[in-house]
Amino acid sequence: MARSSNKFFAGRMDASTRSDCYVEVEIKRAGGITLVLESKVGSLYGESIRSLLTEVCSALGITDAAFRIIDQGALPYVLAARIETSVKRALPRLTAEFLPPARQHRKPVNPKGRHRRTRLYLPGTEPKFFPNAGLHHPDMIVLDLEDSVAPAEKDSARLLVRNALRVLDFYGAERGVRINQGRLGREDIRTIVPQKPDIILLPKCEDADTVRDVDREIRPLEKRGDAGPEILLLPIIESALGVVNAYAIASASPRVCALAIGLEDYTADIGVERTSDGRESLFARMTIMNAAKAAGVQALDSVTSDVDDLEGLSASTRESRALGFDGKGCIHPRQIKVIHSAFEPAAHEIEKAKLIVAAAEEARRLGSGVVAMGTKMIDAPVVIRAECVLRLAEELEKERAAQ
Repeated sequence: MARSSNKFFAGRMDASTRSDCYVEVEIKRAGGITLVLESKVGSLYGESIRSLLTEVCSALGITDAAFRIIDQGALPYVLAARIETSVKRALPRLTAEFLPPARQHRKPVNPKGRHRRTRLYLPGTEPKFFPNAGLHHPDMIVLDLEDSVAPAEKDSARLLVRNALRVLDFYGAERGVRINQGRLGREDIRTIVPQKPDIILLPKCEDADTVRDVDREIRPLEKRGDAGPEILLLPIIESALGVVNAYAIASASPRVCALAIGLEDYTADIGVERTSDGRESLFARMTIMNAAKAAGVQALDSVTSDVDDLEGLSASTRESRALGFDGKGCIHPRQIKVIHSAFEPAAHEIEKAKLIVAAAEEARRLGSGVVAMGTKMIDAPVVIRAECVLRLAEELEKERAAQ
């Protein structure tokens, strides 16, 4: 519990803090709401901060409390989340919420089948990364409540992510949330699902029952608020048992849109070191890819943790694509363009695909069952692959135009 004597606090005030704040509260029996405010922009926004504090306290039913806020340029939704967290740490049985006004978000036209070449993970306790993450055009932004969040900050991250989903549009990127397991995961679901994320990521998923349980948890909560596309699920397989059960997991619910593998946890589970060539995880990766394709969903590869080795990332991503994966995780914006480039058909692939498809169309026009390019015979599966290449190139071009 974040407290000092009878004072409770949330947020940060260290030297590296930016776009965030520190909030300290002491619940009183009388005296109304008081505030000691320290802010670099206090002359411009001091009254707005005081007004927001009053609004949050009113929503939470707090009438008497002494607050101290050290503001380092936090946006209103961050201030509100930090205030609410500090109050709920002081009053853990409090169930009231303060919900910032929600923006209208652009929804994917085809959310289940959209491209997921990149999913960019953002720690749920670091609001400084949230507003501009979409400028780098990842296919998916993942607001993380799990591994990147310390146990003592799970409650704080949950409210920050809730508010971010209401306020930010992430420039059209798919909005994902990686929840925790067990009791914490259920609390995440109750808080996050009413805010209509596009997709929920299930970490360390080992069996189909986990997927079905989350599906059941989501269903009644999803009906709150405006109707929208169905919330999708993305199980992440990170253990030997999860690999064994991959197909059952992929086919456990119609909400599942993809399977992902997490190689750091997987290699730890089987007792080996993760290497750059990936020999130790090839069986697991191929099993998950095959299970995903058999279930009719996407297969997504793990993150590459060395953010400075872009050449290695490019090679790793090209290998992922060659193995049948549809996307790869990333932990830094600089990785996004590299991954997108590796998953995009090259110019020579597109030209070759056009020739193959043209030859197939000519054979059909002539009533011939044989497709040839010069002296080379073209089998039907080769034609199908060529059509897929052209379809992918066209879809990616449309996505670029829409950005």
